[in-house]
Amino acid sequence: MAGTLKVKIEEEIVLNNQNYGSKRTLSIASVTEIYKRIVNVPADGDTTIATFAAAVSTSDGAFDVNDVRYIRLTNLDSSNSINVAMVGASDNAQFVVPAGVSLMFGTPDDFMLGEADTSPAFSSFEDLASIIVDSSSNAVDVELFIASV
Repeated sequence: MAGTLKVKIEEEIVLNNQNYGSKRTLSIASVTEIYKRIVNVPADGDTTIATFAAAVSTSDGAFDVNDVRYIRLTNLDSSNSINVAMVGASDNAQFVVPAGVSLMFGTPDDFMLGEADTSPAFSSFEDLASIIVDSSSNAVDVELFIASV
């Protein structure tokens, strides 16, 4: 039976007696599959934590790129950053994710475009093919949460 995933983001801060906090809720209907895993990424090793394909039967352990609606990756380490690569068919984007910080994304379909300049074209986006985590010289735990319809 399908359910509705509710993702809540809340910031709380008061400066000079003024509340600058914010609260946002995203509702994703018709969710039928949830994948939640904590992955221990070893020191000095790149680890593929998720792959995406045209169908779950296309490759072992793949998520259907057309059915995924929400992806969250959280660095569970208390002091070490991780490097995260979002890899497409021909491009990739890399991010540093500090300790305790999360990355959140919607659908991996038409997800990304890599360019070698500073003038974004915003065209010809490609599907996300995989997520790779590099822990540098420290073993870290990473939580992965994926919701699909």
